[in-house]
Amino acid sequence: MFWKRKSKPVQAARGGFAIPDGQRVYAVGDIHGRDDLFAQLIDMIRADHAARAPARITIILLGDLIDRGPDSAEVINRAISLRAEFPDTRLLIGNHEECFLAALGGDTRRLRYFMRIGGDATVRSYWKDDASLASASFEEVAEQLQQRVPAEHVTFLGMGEDVIEIGDYAFVHAGIRPGVPLEKQSLADLRWIRDDFLDNLGDHGKMIVHGHSITNEPDEQANRIGIDIGAFRSGSLVALGLEGVTRWFLFANEERAECAA
Repeated sequence: MFWKRKSKPVQAARGGFAIPDGQRVYAVGDIHGRDDLFAQLIDMIRADHAARAPARITIILLGDLIDRGPDSAEVINRAISLRAEFPDTRLLIGNHEECFLAALGGDTRRLRYFMRIGGDATVRSYWKDDASLASASFEEVAEQLQQRVPAEHVTFLGMGEDVIEIGDYAFVHAGIRPGVPLEKQSLADLRWIRDDFLDNLGDHGKMIVHGHSITNEPDEQANRIGIDIGAFRSGSLVALGLEGVTRWFLFANEERAECAA
C-alpha cells in the first residue's frame, strides 16, 4: 500500500552528531525495484566521493530494495556487485525483505500476503514470463519461486543487518521504539514501526536515519532523518551523505536519466 506522510516542522536539534574522522557514509533510501534510479544514484555517489578528500567509504542500503517497482531482481544483483567496488557496503533488512524471505518457504499464505504488499512485482522480476505467471496457481508460484530466485540473492538478503551504528548515528529501516535501548529493540519495531516513532520528538541518544515512511522530500527532524521519498512512484531516490558533522543529499531522478539518454 502506498502511504505518504507530510513532513513536520523541523524541531531545534542538539548539535554535535558526527561520523568518526576519516570516514564518509552514504545512506540510500528505499529503492523498491527502481534499478534505473539505483544505478544513477551509485554513479552520483561514486563521483561525489571522488570529488572530496580521501576517506573510508561506507554505503548503507536502508532496506526495501524490492517490491512495487519493476526490477527487484536487478536491484539485488547491483547491491551484491557493489561490494566489489565498495567493500564496506551494508544492508539493512526491511519489512519487504522480511516478507520476501518468508514467502520463499513455500507457504502460500505468506506468498499471498507478500504479493498483496507489492511482492507481485518482485515475483515477476524473477519469473521472466508474465503469461505463465498469470496462469499459475498460488501453489505453483510458491513451489517454483524457490527455484527461480538465485541462492546468492537469498544468502545476501538473509545476511542483512537490523541496526548499524556509526559514530553518533544509528541506521535502521523503519525506526525505533522510543525509550528502548538500541540493543533491546524488537525486529518488529525496527522493520515496521511508524507513528510511535515518527511522532516522538525526544532525544534518542543518536540521530536515527531511516526509510520506510514516505515523505515528499527528506524529513530532517531533531532526532531522526527519514529518506524514503517514494522512489517507485515519485521517480526520485535519495542518498544522505555524512562526514564529520556535515550532511548533504544526492538525488537521482527520472528527468535526469531522460536528459542523459
